Amino acid sequence: MKSLNSPFNKRRAEVSPLKEAIDEMLKAYKISNKYRETQLIQSWKDIMGQAIANRTNKLYIKKRKLYVELTSAPLRMELSMGKEKLLQVLNKSFDEPVIDDVIFI
Repeated sequence: MKSLNSPFNKRRAEVSPLKEAIDEMLKAYKISNKYRETQLIQSWKDIMGQAIANRTNKLYIKKRKLYVELTSAPLRMELSMGKEKLLQVLNKSFDEPVIDDVIFI
C-alpha cells in the first residue's frame, strides 16, 4: 500500500499557474526529458523550415542523440558540415540541452 506522505500525494494550498503545475507533474513522474524530446521532434518543421522537413523521412531520439533520415544526399552532407550550429539551434528553445549529437542517416 502506498504511503499517504509520498511526494505524489502532496497538495499545495496556494494557487499556481498551469505551466508551473505541469512542470512539477513532469518532474514528479520523471518524464520531463521525454516531453522535451517530443517537443523537439514536433517543432522540427518550424525550426528547420519546409524544404528540409519535406526531405526528412524519419526523425527520432535515442540516448540523447537525434537521428535524422534524409532523402537527399547533398542535404545530408550540408547539414553534417554544420552539425554544431544545428545542435545549438535545436537546443536553444529549451532551458537545458535536449540532445548531445545529431546523426544523419
